[in-house]
Amino acid sequence: MVDPRPAEADMAAAERWIDSEFNPSTLTREQQLEEMQWFVDAAKPFAGMEINVVSETIDTHVYESETLAKAFSEITGIRLTHDLIQEGDVIEKLQTQMQSGQNVYDMYVNDSDLIGTHFRYGKVIPLSDFMTGEGKDVTLPTLDIDDFIGKSFTTGPDGKLYQLPDQQFANLYWFRADWFAREDLKQQFREKYGYELGVPVNWSAYEDIANFFTNDVKEIDGVRVYGHMDYGKKDPSLGWRFTDAWLSMAGEGDKGIPNGLPVDEWGIRVEDCHPVGSSVTRGGGANSPAAVYALTKYIDWLKQYAPPEASGMTFSEAGPVPGQGNIAQQVFWYTAFTAALTKPDLPVVNEDGTPKWRMAPSPHGPYWEEGMKLGYQDAGSWTMLESTPLERRKAAWLYAQFVVSKTVSLKKTLVGLTPIRESDINSQAMTDAAPKLGGLVEFYRSPARVAWSPTGTNVPDYPKLAQLWWQNVALAVTGERTPQEAMDNLAEEMDRVLQRLERAGMEECAPKLNEEQDAQYWLDQPGAPKPKLANEKPQGETVPYDQLLQAWKEGRVR
Repeated sequence: MVDPRPAEADMAAAERWIDSEFNPSTLTREQQLEEMQWFVDAAKPFAGMEINVVSETIDTHVYESETLAKAFSEITGIRLTHDLIQEGDVIEKLQTQMQSGQNVYDMYVNDSDLIGTHFRYGKVIPLSDFMTGEGKDVTLPTLDIDDFIGKSFTTGPDGKLYQLPDQQFANLYWFRADWFAREDLKQQFREKYGYELGVPVNWSAYEDIANFFTNDVKEIDGVRVYGHMDYGKKDPSLGWRFTDAWLSMAGEGDKGIPNGLPVDEWGIRVEDCHPVGSSVTRGGGANSPAAVYALTKYIDWLKQYAPPEASGMTFSEAGPVPGQGNIAQQVFWYTAFTAALTKPDLPVVNEDGTPKWRMAPSPHGPYWEEGMKLGYQDAGSWTMLESTPLERRKAAWLYAQFVVSKTVSLKKTLVGLTPIRESDINSQAMTDAAPKLGGLVEFYRSPARVAWSPTGTNVPDYPKLAQLWWQNVALAVTGERTPQEAMDNLAEEMDRVLQRLERAGMEECAPKLNEEQDAQYWLDQPGAPKPKLANEKPQGETVPYDQLLQAWKEGRVR
């Protein structure tokens, strides 16, 4: 919303907002007033300007668009419009501006998954350069970059910060803790499988638990229950289901934090920052045995253990389903749904407001090894394009900093549950909220969280490559192609895109495709791509939830 009142910076407005909205905060009221005074002073040259920014539609950004944009306009006199559109549309607008040079928006919140794209094309202004150069006069002295938990995700291979995290959420394992604690179910599971019903450490245990609830338990309190939930409709969101680190959970890539090197979770191999191939014949892993295994398990579980309607659902349709009370566990669950699954009237919430469910580390496939990433973390981040005129960039940068400033960030974290600052995570307010958030606070306080990371710098053009995934995966879901055929085709198509990017050239670290060799040559080398295991279903292994929480506190993944 644009504030219709006269445009003028206003400390009286800042006081009103601090007292009515911006609490709790990790700052004292006096420190908040000092921070807001800086914004009032820095914004004076831009008073009356109309600035437009855009992000995808999630709860955190709704809060920014409806509440924080209004506050910013009143406090600074800059008329700020924060548009909310679908994530795919954000990427499209961003691409249009990058290609045309026309200023569509003054700043974007887009996923840090595009870090490899932004670093290579030279269309995005590195924020570390801007903050010390032409934007120095509009850079908040109390911004405290080192307090941002996702800054490694938004840093390029050149060591420069390209984007500023605005919200983050992880992809974890979700389960009904109340069902897992039932003695009758524990005994039944132990008798059948020979080990304890608990949080699955590996995919073998996840599969056993999925089968147990779907085919043995079948019904709890008169309700048909399922041991797995997922989605499978032919839709762009099916691509996220895979590029959001499914292959790394299976163990397809190499060791490395935040991403595998030289082979990442997309199966793209990079040498000296140059992508050299996706196919096994070029040293990549996109159609390796581990990748084919990952796709095979996804399809098997979807068809055998999830509700029948899951195959026809998209990401957004499937998201609320565990809250309906008939799902025992979900291997691939975004913490962005935390707020939606803590509503008091849901069958998965106790009368005192505590959840009947918990989140835990994702189980891993048999190809996974210690030192590899274990899952995905989304980091929607402020991104500045060089095609935006300097004065508009400066004014938009003020807003970007305002919505992540310590004055407002803790309140925003409690509203959207997408934390970005170490100081917020460790605050008393988060300690107080923890019992109702099912493990979210414990996860983010753990040093082990670094094993969950976004798409990294190996991916040279996220928009061009991402669209290949859902189209190929969908053919395997419908049975039109085998998992091997689908991944072979995906790897080949990714290599063709890399080839086109190599020919077209890029500002930095353009692809340089390896010559094809016999696949066995690469499978015989150390690391990824890895040869097929003789046994892809080792013994199931579980761990008690309390033990996991302790591991998190000690900085271990499990």
